[in-house]
Amino acid sequence: MNEDHPLHRRPPPPIPVSVLTGFLGSGKTTLLNRLLRDPALADTLVLINEFGEIGLDHLLVERAEGDMILMSSGCLCCTIRGDLVSTLEDLLKRRDNNRITPFQRILIETTGLADPAPVLHTIMFHPYLMLRYRLEGVITLVDAVNGASTLDAHEESVKQAAVADRLLLSKTDLVKDPAALDSLKKRLHALNPAAQMMLVDQATPANLFNTGLYDAASKTADVTRWLNAEAVEKAEHDHHDHDHNHHGHDHHHHDHGHDVNRHDARIRAHCLRSDKPLDPRGFDLFLNMLREFHGPSLLRVKGIVALSDDLSRPLVIHGVQHVFHPPVRLETWPDADHTTRIVFILKDLGVDFVEKLWAAFANITQTDTPDRAAMEDNPLAPSRSGGLFT
Repeated sequence: MNEDHPLHRRPPPPIPVSVLTGFLGSGKTTLLNRLLRDPALADTLVLINEFGEIGLDHLLVERAEGDMILMSSGCLCCTIRGDLVSTLEDLLKRRDNNRITPFQRILIETTGLADPAPVLHTIMFHPYLMLRYRLEGVITLVDAVNGASTLDAHEESVKQAAVADRLLLSKTDLVKDPAALDSLKKRLHALNPAAQMMLVDQATPANLFNTGLYDAASKTADVTRWLNAEAVEKAEHDHHDHDHNHHGHDHHHHDHGHDVNRHDARIRAHCLRSDKPLDPRGFDLFLNMLREFHGPSLLRVKGIVALSDDLSRPLVIHGVQHVFHPPVRLETWPDADHTTRIVFILKDLGVDFVEKLWAAFANITQTDTPDRAAMEDNPLAPSRSGGLFT
């Protein structure tokens, strides 16, 4: 094989990928048409399910070459040809061989009420694609008029909101009842307190993108903003206070339709915080146990972790269900807070379980050999030798 073959060359830094998802009729077409006019997206390639559905403004199209459309803003557009993996691979080949403009970002638009997880897994799990692409952020549009009823009727729409980094509210001007809009905002915040919420009219390339772990301009890690752990902790505190204040008065909470919020109740945001650095082996076991036994429940996991083998270089993790990006060691801590912080969006999994599992592995060292059979039988049961995982 030729030594100059792309597989032999050191790959360039991973290309950030953002995913645009949203309920049916939430206004993705309108948003995309507005974004495609913006010169700030000149180095962006937009992958669209069907051009026919999007209705691109033909005045913006500079030229079309097969399935590639160059917009007057400099942005490239392309249809997803059935298989997302083959599309992403083909785009890399064209880019590496200088057959298309060397795009620096990809925005993938998903259809209607689709579960976004398979798209995210494609980026994070494929052995070659995960070297060349990295998931930057998930942008979810919510129609303010029909949002609440969509959340009630479709579990997929709840997942779309729960995994988002940005929640965009559209059609707020059509909402007649301000209390209904406020209720929807509170509901979305409870589902996903880590996400930044804004009106779709406020959305710009500047606040929709560069939301990932790394700032594209400075190439430095912006972990604090990416995690938004404080927002999750505050939401948990408020949730606890609400439960405490309404203890014994649950009938008031459920008066208006017994089905309302049934999907929401299955989802919880949680921030695990720990002052004690974990041995790398203990942390691997913790993560693997969660993935093996509760992968579907881990809607989104983001974290910065203190490991005992190198206290000055924290580990950053990022997962969607059972699929995780390869962990990254930062050169230094991003701020004065050197505690482990892992933000979970959990579905059908108790917060207590995650905390107890963490505590169980907190004392494991390189010399320990946990009883795997006991763990598989019951991850939280004492092992046959008497101690917990000894």
